[in-house]
Amino acid sequence: MRHSVLVRITHWITTLSVCGLLVSGIAILIAHPRLYWGETGFIGAPSLFDLPIPLTLGHSGWGRYLHFLSAWVCVLTGLLYVLSGLVTEHFRHDVLPSKADLAWRSLSRSLRRHLRLERPTADESLTYNVVQRLAYLSVVFVLFPLMIVTGLAMSPAVTSVIPILVEVFGGHQSARTVHFLAAVALVLFVLVHITMVSLGGFTTRVRTMITGGGVATEEHV
Repeated sequence: MRHSVLVRITHWITTLSVCGLLVSGIAILIAHPRLYWGETGFIGAPSLFDLPIPLTLGHSGWGRYLHFLSAWVCVLTGLLYVLSGLVTEHFRHDVLPSKADLAWRSLSRSLRRHLRLERPTADESLTYNVVQRLAYLSVVFVLFPLMIVTGLAMSPAVTSVIPILVEVFGGHQSARTVHFLAAVALVLFVLVHITMVSLGGFTTRVRTMITGGGVATEEHV
């Protein structure tokens, strides 16, 4: 499948920013690997659950700075991608599934093939299947917005001006927990995405995302 210049650029910028978010997020979690529900949470207070990470007291300054920088790069890049996708109708033509795709038979068949890690055929390599379409739409329009909103809800400076951001989650610690769960879902998506790219021909597909050329059908013969 061919990709436009803007899709390719935003894809790689997002990849780098997500890597920065993941590394810095782990550093922040190491400083306090406990998650709570409500407004407050501290050492000694009952937690919702503890992460299997050794507790290292203190704040990770570099982690917070990198997380903040990576987050804004990701947000601005995502906005550019979404606005461009709406204007060029990229989402409608290339991502939005048809009614036929959403039929149970088609959906279940595509899902079974993903679960079995079956390699896509030459024709399937020319477009997104229904599972991919639904996954991309969920990430772009649900998962990323949820991470942005919960990230803002953890900022006292932001919530002092827009208190409803934190009130809708029931507190700063609740927002932090939802933020963590959304991050886990994003990591799982990335792992599945890399797995499916590898099955379809890692070198060819990465080259396609860099140069914009179509996927060679010979690879699937």
